[in-house]
Amino acid sequence: MSNHAKSIAVAGAVAAAFAAQMTVPAHAQAKEKCFGVSLAGKNDCAAGPGTTCAGTSTVDYQGNAWTLVDAGTCAEIELPEMADGSARQGALEALERDLPA
Repeated sequence: MSNHAKSIAVAGAVAAAFAAQMTVPAHAQAKEKCFGVSLAGKNDCAAGPGTTCAGTSTVDYQGNAWTLVDAGTCAEIELPEMADGSARQGALEALERDLPA
């Protein structure tokens, strides 16, 4: 294979790799903290009393524990209803619900 053909092949591979990276939507790369959506011990980090960092929440859907989610999806995460039957929803700021006793 000639040097010219090799150069074209390398340039094509680089272009294909770049094009593949560019097809990932920008919103899929962005993350945000979503409070009140983690199961006990599955949070990403602290948000207040009862948590210190990753994996330290002690209550399912603990309002002051957060998890990183795709940007714009926090409020859309399906969660079970609260004990009183009201809807439970994630939030971009710490919540006063489902805190450890």
